[in-house]
Amino acid sequence: MSLAAAWASVDERAAGDFWCTLEDRRPGLLPQREASLFFAALGGLVAGDDDRAGRAALLMVLGRAYRRYDLLPHATTLGDALLATLARHAPHPLWTTVGERAVDRATHAVRRAAARVGDGPAWWPAQVIGHERPSPGIAILTVRPWRRLPHHPGQAVPVCTPRLSGRWRWLSPANLPRADGTVELHVRAVPAGAVSHRLVHDVRPGELLWLGPPGNTGLRLDPTRTGDLLLVAGGTGLAPLRALVEQVAAAPDGRRVTLVVGVRAFIDLYDAIALDKLQCAHDWLTIVPAFSDDPCAEPAEQGDAVTIALDHYRSDQDIYLCGPPAMLAAARPRLFALGVPAARINLPESFTR
Repeated sequence: MSLAAAWASVDERAAGDFWCTLEDRRPGLLPQREASLFFAALGGLVAGDDDRAGRAALLMVLGRAYRRYDLLPHATTLGDALLATLARHAPHPLWTTVGERAVDRATHAVRRAAARVGDGPAWWPAQVIGHERPSPGIAILTVRPWRRLPHHPGQAVPVCTPRLSGRWRWLSPANLPRADGTVELHVRAVPAGAVSHRLVHDVRPGELLWLGPPGNTGLRLDPTRTGDLLLVAGGTGLAPLRALVEQVAAAPDGRRVTLVVGVRAFIDLYDAIALDKLQCAHDWLTIVPAFSDDPCAEPAEQGDAVTIALDHYRSDQDIYLCGPPAMLAAARPRLFALGVPAARINLPESFTR
């Protein structure tokens, strides 16, 4: 049995036991209302059943929590309480052998994360107020955080559903901050993505999600540059780029924006209504679909997103790209070959630190 398998066998009562154990050892260290989410996040990090991006999301959340509640001087107490709780609720020799080393590694990782995440809330409860399925395997979720989430266009936030507590995934808001505080999230269910599957297929309006601290992705607009923009989206990579379009619309400065939206076929163009409204409202915006596998598309729209985008590239444009890893990996050398300066190319960070 692995640590991940042992962790998966822990029942929901363990979180309450963890808080009681912690109270016995260090009263008042962690608020009871936060204990369940903290226990799930720390246990998930120790178990290590996560991809690198998911681990980075966990560390963002936990690093902020350790700073928020001044937990760094008591990291050993927290680790010991976690192991004691797991030994009772998922008895296995692993917790007293490799478990101790895993807690030590996790503690060091959280310390490093806490040094760079800054101060503020560790998580925001957010109610799902809208759940649409505009295309197979894709959902558009509208959530209302209980307190305003301080996000900027182009950022990403860790997201967790209580259906899989302890697992956090990065999603980028598709909107400029709104007066009502709501946040729109675009999610594609991927084969190995347990969280994305729950968000697309299971979560319903009225449920709560947890949002972590917003993180920069490398896609924020540079305030010192005012040139035209070429935005290239693949799949749900559209979300942060649509937020950038809304940012330009909120303070138009004469720049023109071309947004290339790459999908396989017309049925996959999941955000067509919102995009059509944007284009009708702003004469400086041109939206170009790119269909990689749709023989019914117009000839000028047939091809992958990067290929179509290169047909629209001008030397005075800054380029922002967001989409699947394969698309991004192929884009940079193609842009360099075209002579696009590196300073004008903006790709999202991988969140694997």
